[in-house]
Amino acid sequence: MNHYTQLARHALESYLSEREIIKPAKDLAPELLKNKAGVFVSLHKRKGHSLRGCIGTFLPTEKNIATEIIRNAIAAATQDPRFEPVDFEELPDLEIHVDVLTAPELVKDVEDLNPRQYGVIVKTRDGRTGLLLPDLEGVNSVRQQIGIACEKADIYEDEDFAVYRFEVERHKEE
Repeated sequence: MNHYTQLARHALESYLSEREIIKPAKDLAPELLKNKAGVFVSLHKRKGHSLRGCIGTFLPTEKNIATEIIRNAIAAATQDPRFEPVDFEELPDLEIHVDVLTAPELVKDVEDLNPRQYGVIVKTRDGRTGLLLPDLEGVNSVRQQIGIACEKADIYEDEDFAVYRFEVERHKEE
């Protein structure tokens, strides 16, 4: 069993059934309790694999990865503005993905990007920021990847913006 997705599912079950935010168990894998990283939690319908919710952080905001997973799993189910909140009854029909992000690094040349390997963050001086995870179905070019990230942040492609890249350690339910 994958500790990352198991923790996310447990957090969702507790929150959606009892409105309880769990605390990380002391016997979790050490890397979940000792390390800090940005984390994205994505919920997908098992039938058809369509997205049902996705929320994350590209930099750590919590004291460890476990707490980051708990927070973002609940947010993916209840706060993604693209979707109605998830009901407890839906949980068996959802597959959970947890992506742990490496620290973003500034890209000086788009030749250093690859949409299969790297996610991108676009950011303007006034703080508008868009992010797109790597290796997403239907995203086949760097130009397309940057375009989608810009669209998410309401950035026009002719504006001045910085591009950062990151990699993910992807965990999917088995």
